[in-house]
Amino acid sequence: MYPFNVRVYGILINEDGQVLISDEKTERVSFTKFPGGGLEYGEGLIDALKREYLEECDLHVEVIKHIYTTDFWEKSSFNESQIISIYYLVRAISPLNVIIKQQVFDFEDSVIDDQDQKLQSFRLVNVDKLQANELTFKTDQVAWQEFIKQVTV
Repeated sequence: MYPFNVRVYGILINEDGQVLISDEKTERVSFTKFPGGGLEYGEGLIDALKREYLEECDLHVEVIKHIYTTDFWEKSSFNESQIISIYYLVRAISPLNVIIKQQVFDFEDSVIDDQDQKLQSFRLVNVDKLQANELTFKTDQVAWQEFIKQVTV
């Protein structure tokens, strides 16, 4: 049996035209992605995204619109599952209360998730400066390209 791993991510653009990015490190790997994570059994996509933003960023968000859903084969970097990722444009409806870093993978004074042995820090990057190849995973790269197409059309 080959399991599916459904993931949901939010692209948050602030009033200064900056996108929120998450830098993370597990025991084995460091990566840069949009905030979000895995769908839990019995949970809808929107509820999962709101929960993930609250867990990761202590931030309440409103989902504005669908941006992209994975339309190609993607194996998980962490196990044997097939990744299906859904991306939404989100808007903050509460203040962002995380420490914003300037450097990639700056984990000093950062969030530590003891359950997953994960370090996490956040950056705000100008929308016009973020290049798709700065995001680690192909699904994030394609979603960012789709977002840029939709914004500039």
